[in-house]
Amino acid sequence: MSSTPDWDIFCNVIDNYGDIGICWRLARQLVAERGLSVRLWVDDLPSLKKMCPEMSPGLPLQSIDGVQVRHWSKPFPDEQPAAVVIEAFGCELPGNYIEAMVGSVQKPVWINLEYLSAEKWVAGCHGLPSPQPGLPLVKYFIFPGFVPETGGLLLENGLLQQRENFRQAPHAQAQFWAEWNVPAPRSGELRVSLFGYENQALAALFDAWSMSEQGVCCLVPEGRILSDVSTCFSQPDLLPGALLSKGALEVRVIPFVEQARYDHLLWACDCNFVRGEDSFVRAQWAGRPFVWQIYPQQDDAHFNKLTAFLDIYCECLPAEVAHDVRHFWEAWNRGAGAGKAWERFWRHRTVLDAHAQRWAKHLAQNGDLVSNLVQFCKNKL
Repeated sequence: MSSTPDWDIFCNVIDNYGDIGICWRLARQLVAERGLSVRLWVDDLPSLKKMCPEMSPGLPLQSIDGVQVRHWSKPFPDEQPAAVVIEAFGCELPGNYIEAMVGSVQKPVWINLEYLSAEKWVAGCHGLPSPQPGLPLVKYFIFPGFVPETGGLLLENGLLQQRENFRQAPHAQAQFWAEWNVPAPRSGELRVSLFGYENQALAALFDAWSMSEQGVCCLVPEGRILSDVSTCFSQPDLLPGALLSKGALEVRVIPFVEQARYDHLLWACDCNFVRGEDSFVRAQWAGRPFVWQIYPQQDDAHFNKLTAFLDIYCECLPAEVAHDVRHFWEAWNRGAGAGKAWERFWRHRTVLDAHAQRWAKHLAQNGDLVSNLVQFCKNKL
């Protein structure tokens, strides 16, 4: 484990598990599908344990799924840089590591892996070099995205086929729900997964679901929105296993789960509420209707990104459906008006189901981020 790896990935955990979730997926896919040696430097190991239960947060060096997981400590140890160095989401590399990069005979390919966005300017910036002042190094900007001119999205080999196999196997689905101590869906029931940040719109949405003509079962993984669930039901300190009900609505709290099981949850539900970046991408591969709560930024700058994605996602939808999708997503993200907007959104369920499946196939045609990234780096080495 002490030998110099092919790739170093640096992750500074700042965004509610989204950044470490993406880096962990990337590292494992590079190892499993490309046979590369990967060292993942993480400054907050307990965050990784949330999605990787087998790891030990107290160990500064360990191997999990073939990935060398290292604690990004201060001061940073003197290490020989890898051939490819990924600076995830603009985190700053340690000064002594950059000095080692400068001293390398073969200069590493230095990648700044950027945040995901559907904004039009992204395609023009993807892959651009950034010479570093005073240093014999060049940093390249890699932008994940939704069009062929970007880096694409993280997508493991065979994932879409695994999804279909799961959906066509009633026994596998029954076993999945049994593992959660959750009954299998009843006939006519709407099953929803709800993963999000704090949101004032939740109370109105729960009210709409409680008055629904069909039963609604809402699965809420541990996370920030759980505080709002507690407020809605006047039930403090909710823990996994909690069961709450109001009218036609049943809310079940489930644990924060590792990534593979979260995929299964998305596949098994009729509609998925997701947040940030990692669960946003996984919801698209799930091929189900979904609702995205984007990470809020100052001065509402995040709405530009939300609008940019809705522009391409709704492009092929009938005008009325596109309007109602936009209206509900915006209501959910602005924290108001989600109750009535949900009714208009969900009346298009059949159209949204078909669109979600077409959308996943469309995205897969752009190539996956790992394949595109590996090829880019090969061309620079």
